[in-house]
Amino acid sequence: MLGDLTERDRAVLHLEAAWPRHSGAKEEIIRAQLGMSAARYYQVLGRLVESEAALEYDPMLVRRLRRLRDSRASHRAMRTPGFVG
Repeated sequence: MLGDLTERDRAVLHLEAAWPRHSGAKEEIIRAQLGMSAARYYQVLGRLVESEAALEYDPMLVRRLRRLRDSRASHRAMRTPGFVG
């Protein structure tokens, strides 16, 4: 449900969706706009990517982020010694 998202959650999703349009270091934008460290931002974003409420709020963004996450995990697994795929 949308009600499950906090104002901060929606701000994180908005910043992530708008990021390609921003210039400058992303970490600086995160701190200036959200008042949090980059590490905390990515923790929150990771939780949101798993959230059904976030998927309902911005389905295109969350699906894109899930695809990126899954692709990165797959590439990491293929680089792992002993991986048989």
